[in-house]
Amino acid sequence: MQTLNDVHHQFSTFFKSKSLQPYAFLVSKKLSEGHICLHLSEIAGEIEDLPELYQTIIGPVDKLLDEDKISSEFGEKQPFVLHNDRLYLQRYFNYETMILNRIMEFIASEKEMELDRIIALKSQRDLISKLFQPINQSAVITDWQLTAAISAVLNNFTIITGGPGTGKTTTVAKILAILFSMDGNLRVALAAPTGKAAARMAESLKSASINTGETFKEKFQSLEPSTIHRLLGYISDSPYFKHNKINPLNYDVVIIDESSMLDVALFAKLLDAIGPQTRLILLGDKDQLASVEAGSLFGDLCQAQPELNLFKADRTQFINSFIVEDGRQLTDAVIKQDSVHPLFQHIVELKHSHRFASGKGIGRFSKAIIGNNQEVIKQFFAPDADEQVVVDLDYSSEVFNDFVLGYEAYIIEPDIKTAISKLNSLRILCAIKEGEQGLYATNKKAEKYLSDHNRIALTSEFYNHRPIIITSNNYALGLYNGDVGIIRPDDKGTLKAWFENAEGNIKSIIPGLISNAETVFAMTIHKSQGSEFDKVLVVLPSGGNVAILTRELLYTGVTRAKTTVYVQGNDDAILKSAEGQVKRASGISGRFAQ
Repeated sequence: MQTLNDVHHQFSTFFKSKSLQPYAFLVSKKLSEGHICLHLSEIAGEIEDLPELYQTIIGPVDKLLDEDKISSEFGEKQPFVLHNDRLYLQRYFNYETMILNRIMEFIASEKEMELDRIIALKSQRDLISKLFQPINQSAVITDWQLTAAISAVLNNFTIITGGPGTGKTTTVAKILAILFSMDGNLRVALAAPTGKAAARMAESLKSASINTGETFKEKFQSLEPSTIHRLLGYISDSPYFKHNKINPLNYDVVIIDESSMLDVALFAKLLDAIGPQTRLILLGDKDQLASVEAGSLFGDLCQAQPELNLFKADRTQFINSFIVEDGRQLTDAVIKQDSVHPLFQHIVELKHSHRFASGKGIGRFSKAIIGNNQEVIKQFFAPDADEQVVVDLDYSSEVFNDFVLGYEAYIIEPDIKTAISKLNSLRILCAIKEGEQGLYATNKKAEKYLSDHNRIALTSEFYNHRPIIITSNNYALGLYNGDVGIIRPDDKGTLKAWFENAEGNIKSIIPGLISNAETVFAMTIHKSQGSEFDKVLVVLPSGGNVAILTRELLYTGVTRAKTTVYVQGNDDAILKSAEGQVKRASGISGRFAQ
């Protein structure tokens, strides 16, 4: 039960209507938990979260439209909107409506271009054949990457989703090769919610191994990654951006990576700044954690249809015309002729991981987590059960210390750029911030172990070799939330904070100028989104039923590892995580269906 001295109660008291106050309280509380709205059909389960005073005065749901502070229409200037049995703050209803309308505009604008694009794709048949030659001739699997590429060229709005190693970035590289071949002057924007994720996408695109020789190498090298805030034109101390519907972005193609991290407000402002004639491609893993702020729009869009990877017969036939081998073609099972869902043929899920085998290791473990397959998860609890996955049910000091000792590689590395690379090859990931297994205690524990073994000396806040992560954007310094650096002396012996920028160059900054930074031997799983490491140690809280533990959280932590993942957690914490699921209320799926 909530108390009468929290922020939600303070918000509710702004409204004079006693019958409205309980609903105002619940909407505020839901927003703080990441929901966009309050689902009124589930109100019975919410009443126990109300302060006792409100439990006695909450009025019936069917009388809410009688309240003068609640409207039912977009654009009416009232604090709340009631729509489709959901109660919103007006601002969030407007964001959701903006997203819905802009996507519909993208899709509507495609129709007049479809024939020209089909003709253009046919002219690129030889290039497409080169780009999508199967690497492993013996593995005959449906070519979802080619399917996604053809769809993205035909569409103005495309979502490409898939787990780690399924080739999302490789697919985008091939899409760009096709589009650059059609138009050598193509203007392309690459962005992601964090600078780290944007830089990693650009690096992956520039190093993508695609079968086109040197033809597009210069084009790819010229691509400059950006945070979404920088792309839209951040205005200091303002919720608005330079680019919007009136002043749209001047690009032909906008590609957004790690789209699951987008909150509803930023998603709406991004879509508002993109003209309907521009191609927008959203990349992400629908099973990954949602944004820290309100909304899980990427996941909601991916789940708006009962099933993905379905196409009309003529689209299926057209895609198959680019695939020689029968085993790689789409089968009749993907044909759905009568769908009228707006997102139909606009979302493609890549299903084959080139990094993880589905029958063992991280691939099998992560699949069991996201599917809550308790029996398979338990199989990994046995000692030496798997080379890639090590589950430590006892929180062994030896496992923790051996992992932490791996940081010695960056500490003894004299070259700063190489040292940053070695630092970023491993990471401890915590589910929570506070407590014995929380972020702060874990960082202290790692520091103490390295200090006790003479790898670091804790002489000051910014000690030599301290790894730091930036926790908020600093546009003046060119540092962005999630940037990781190392404290090292320069040639004159002055301690500096060293970072690698998006172009791969090293820059140094006086530590005293950095106000928002933390030690980063460990980071939260939330913060790790958009990153990947060779080795990862996931630390789960040992006591109590922690509400934050969900399958999305554990899946995200485990899949940050490329080669080996260690999980410290008792069996209850691991199994409860797989049982838990992120469920955030929004109305976008229902509104698309209408």
